[in-house]
Amino acid sequence: MNDDAAPAAAGAVQDPAAPPAAPEDGPGGPDPAFETLKAVLRPRSVAVVGASRDPDSIGYRILYYLIANRFNGPVYPVNPNATVVGSIPAYPSLAQIPGPVDLAVIATPRDAVLPVVDQCGRKGVRGLVIITAGFAETGPEGRRLQDEVVARARSYGMRVIGPNCLGLINTAPDVRLNASFAPVVPPHGNISMSSQSGALGLAILQYAAAMGLGLSTFVSVGNQADVSGSDLIRYWEDDPSTDLILLYLESFGKPRQFARLARRVSRKKPILAVKAGRSPAGHRAAGSHTAALAASDVAVDALFRQAGVIRADTLDEMFDIAALLANQPLPQGPRVGIVTNAGGPGILATDALVGLGLEVPETSPETRQRLAQVMPAAASLGNPIDMIASAGPHHYRAAVAAALDDPAFDAVLVIFVPVELADPQAVNQAVREAVAEARARGNRKPVLCCFLDSRGLAPAAQPAAGSPLGRGIAAGASGERIPSYVFPESAARALARAYEYARWRSRPAGEFPRFDDVDPEQARKVLHAARDRGDRWLGPEDVAAVLQAYRLPLIPGRLARTPDEAAAAAADLGFPVVVKLASRTIVHKTEWEGVALDLETADVVRSACRRIEDRLRAAGRHEELDGFLVQPMVKGGVELLVGMTDDPLFGPLIAFGLGGIHVEILRDVVVRITPLSDRDADEMIRGIRGYRLLTGYRGHPPADIDAIRQVLLRLSQLVEDLPEIAEIDLNPVKAFPPGQGCRILDARIRLD
Repeated sequence: MNDDAAPAAAGAVQDPAAPPAAPEDGPGGPDPAFETLKAVLRPRSVAVVGASRDPDSIGYRILYYLIANRFNGPVYPVNPNATVVGSIPAYPSLAQIPGPVDLAVIATPRDAVLPVVDQCGRKGVRGLVIITAGFAETGPEGRRLQDEVVARARSYGMRVIGPNCLGLINTAPDVRLNASFAPVVPPHGNISMSSQSGALGLAILQYAAAMGLGLSTFVSVGNQADVSGSDLIRYWEDDPSTDLILLYLESFGKPRQFARLARRVSRKKPILAVKAGRSPAGHRAAGSHTAALAASDVAVDALFRQAGVIRADTLDEMFDIAALLANQPLPQGPRVGIVTNAGGPGILATDALVGLGLEVPETSPETRQRLAQVMPAAASLGNPIDMIASAGPHHYRAAVAAALDDPAFDAVLVIFVPVELADPQAVNQAVREAVAEARARGNRKPVLCCFLDSRGLAPAAQPAAGSPLGRGIAAGASGERIPSYVFPESAARALARAYEYARWRSRPAGEFPRFDDVDPEQARKVLHAARDRGDRWLGPEDVAAVLQAYRLPLIPGRLARTPDEAAAAAADLGFPVVVKLASRTIVHKTEWEGVALDLETADVVRSACRRIEDRLRAAGRHEELDGFLVQPMVKGGVELLVGMTDDPLFGPLIAFGLGGIHVEILRDVVVRITPLSDRDADEMIRGIRGYRLLTGYRGHPPADIDAIRQVLLRLSQLVEDLPEIAEIDLNPVKAFPPGQGCRILDARIRLD
């Protein structure tokens, strides 16, 4: 890097905008935010406001499911027109309920909700679940009413889930809460989930129950008027009943807050998410359904990668991954051993695993010798370990045990194809016993199963009688649950995502450098002066001043007003030079043939300037010409793009990729949300497909990676310090060999 942009001493600090860690219990007591949600998610008593005698009504179903699920606390139906609902004494209002009420589930008509909120507040209710729809999702009038409901609830110190939601479930044995109208409750487990869709929540609960996938808590957040996904993540961070967090998202309320929180929580517990609205049509549907602006999918992907959130493309994939994360250790490496009784599925598994970035190495010589003593003579002892179709339970037990003990493998995938002589249940038992014995020896490698029959038999028993899902989770001999998949590809995808997460969590969290050689005040003066003039795009001199304030290595240049001035500037700078059209209103210079390269004499410079003038004059836009930017001609190096655009929800997004024509043709660009940590910058550099060009390829020298990192981190600090900037385009940036730095050849800055 040149002297003007030499690395400065930078203080490495944690994310300045990150929320403080939840305080531990101590003299000041427990975290208040945790306690307020605890009263909602673990209530001691529940009132159902709008409880009805009509079996087809939501109020009836909520009351019925509370009782049928055997909630461990009193349940109070509230109905001004009935003295008894479902054989339980009913009360005309909350004021008449004799005992305290922690949670009120509201299933009244919309116009009755606000008076009920007041009743709850006066009663001392601590939390509300508003099932009723017709609020912000319906338009401005509904939003005004929703805002009033939340304001009124907060004035009483109550938290609100919903409105327009399915409700919530807590399966803990000492709670047993089904405060929803969901007829199916999954078994108790270590997974907590939030869903923005109530209707989809019904399907999710049925799906989880059929798989035998245990949930701890399930919350349908609806419109997220108060309690959001971020609130729940913060609660589940310290919830001992939650080891895995699942999210179904259609929109983000405060994505930057979510990103900072998820980055912290993901280091303790996996967060697995499905984000709907990938396509433009999906964006529109999500916006109308949740009354929230859907986010750019590029930004969502960047957010999840930075925060360590595991992204599933579909709900089906989410549950595949969840079955692994909730029940098995994380893989400590990419190497997978495959045990099978059929060659075809073994090959499919190998292709899927390798295609997803995992490895299928050969078995060790010691394992081959061990297997040779018990396997059929025709068995293949490499990887996959193909025991052939005649393999029985004792073969599976020996092969799984050997694969788990083999230091060449970090995980084991067990495939079983039923044949006439095979006893699936006996094979199932053999696999579970082998895993239990390995655990007793301290072996912590994850194990996945794939039983390929018409029912997708799980390696213990069907997950639920008559389950149509064709897969499930089985308890091992020691109580361990082993995920089972119908097809090898599904198991491979789940294992690949788990390994990606394990890699993310094993790496250092990263630091957020703050450079002490920058001058934000000088940059602000330039921006404010330009804004006062009404400039939307900065002129070349202002761009140079802003970049110089942050020590970003813009190549020197001179702004000339006339062709003669341009020729003189070129002579001072030294030939050859580049001449560029300079204008605060004409953004795309190449569309006007406004860039002339490799000019060797003063006369050639004058001619190039006059041609630019003639083209603008012919188009009637000569008055928009501010002059000509003259710069030295720079050759060599790798062309890169570095830029920023301000997303309406996510704030500044930094883009990095190959520059020049590559960015438009190859679209080899990586995006991250600011602020960037040093780790984010490194991952951006390594994340482009053209990274090999930066490390040296076929005679091309490597690029100065340290200098590229400096550009990314300095730009991140610039856009965080200067929110007036809406867009920055540094293209191309030339990266030269190590020690020679970078040069920004062209730059644009747009004000908000």
